[in-house]
Amino acid sequence: MKQTKGQFGRRKNVWTVAKNAYERGLQYAYRDRKNKKRNFRALWIQRINAGARQYGMSYSVFMGKLHKKNIDLSRKVLADLAMNHPEAFKAIVNEVK
Repeated sequence: MKQTKGQFGRRKNVWTVAKNAYERGLQYAYRDRKNKKRNFRALWIQRINAGARQYGMSYSVFMGKLHKKNIDLSRKVLADLAMNHPEAFKAIVNEVK
């Protein structure tokens, strides 16, 4: 019952309903820990794509050239550079062109 404190309606004070709500919440938490990683990767790819297209490249071409040049930067770092440090991202794009 402590775990369902703050729930709405019978979920907080009826044992069977609260138990079911708690178990369902644990299932969603497990599933969404996996989905969170998926969502962040998709966000990073969108940001890199937007940054690369400013310089006339698509995401796939940009990533392919990065790997050919053996520049090992994660998508997280590349997305941060594209958003917050455009001059550094431009230097990377010019390096792979």
